[in-house]
Formats: sequence, structure tokens, C-alpha cells
Amino acid sequence: MDLKEIQNLIKFVARSGAAEVNLETEDFKINIKSESAVQKEAPQPQVISMPQQSAPQQSAPQAAAQPQEAPAAPPSSSDKGGDSQPPEDDARYVTIKSPMIGTFYRRPSPDKDLFVEVGDEVSNGTVVCIIEAMKLFNEIESEVKGKIVKVLVEDQSPVEYDQPLFLVDPA
Repeated sequence: MDLKEIQNLIKFVARSGAAEVNLETEDFKINIKSESAVQKEAPQPQVISMPQQSAPQQSAPQAAAQPQEAPAAPPSSSDKGGDSQPPEDDARYVTIKSPMIGTFYRRPSPDKDLFVEVGDEVSNGTVVCIIEAMKLFNEIESEVKGKIVKVLVEDQSPVEYDQPLFLVDPA
């Protein structure tokens, strides 16, 4: 392959929108990456670092991302009145959290009933939802016995690691 053919190949790859092309023969090996591939590679570490940043924020009691833990920290504020009453109620509930990053589903398939609804009794091992991660559907089970009080995530929405999914009133 001469220089002119290599230049034509580079131009073709750039016009085609392909991110990367590898060409190998007995005589030579060529790897062509377009600018879009280089630009796509740069943001990837940022995407990976975002869950790492959000997981410590959610586990920290002072984080604003997790309202049910932050108001529960000052128990004296619950004696003041109306606005402080819901955090007091949330404090006695057990939170079922996401064990992974993925997409949250409340039902096994679109034509099936919900796994659990507000008011349903759950026990240890009861499937409460599915989280899809990398095309794998993972059943999330309750680790506590009690009654579902609140669903904290919309169906078919993305969830982060350790994100609260349900509030359960322990029995």
C-alpha cells in the first residue's frame, strides 16, 4: 500500500464517521482513529468518576443528595412542628437501596403487575424491583420485613449505587 492509498483510506474513514479502523496484512498494520473517537475517549473517565463521587456523597449524612438521612440527623428539630414531622417519620423507616448502577423497573415486564406497591407487606427475600445493568436484569430483594411506605424512584429511571429506592416500615 503506497502513501496515496493510505491518505485516501484516512479521508474515507473521516467521511464515514467511523471511530476507529484497524487494517492488517502480511506486510503492514494500520490503525486509524478519527477525532470523534479521541473526543469520545476523553469524557469516559469523567463518566466513570461521577458514580464514585456520588456514592460517597450519598453515604455521608450531611449530603444534600439524600434528604431522608440529612433531616434524620438532628432529632431535636422533630419537636418543633409541622415541617419537621415527615423527617421524623422517615427516620424510623428502613431504606432499601440500590446495590448497583442501572435502570430501575417496578415490574417484571410491561404487561405484568408491579412487584410491590405502597402498603404491601414484604419479608426477607421478597423481590421488590429489578435493576438492569449491562443488559442483565437483577432482582432486588428486601432485606427487611415490613410494609412498603414510599417508592422513592420513578419506574424506568436510572439509579446510582446506594441510591434509596423504597422506604419500609419495619414490623
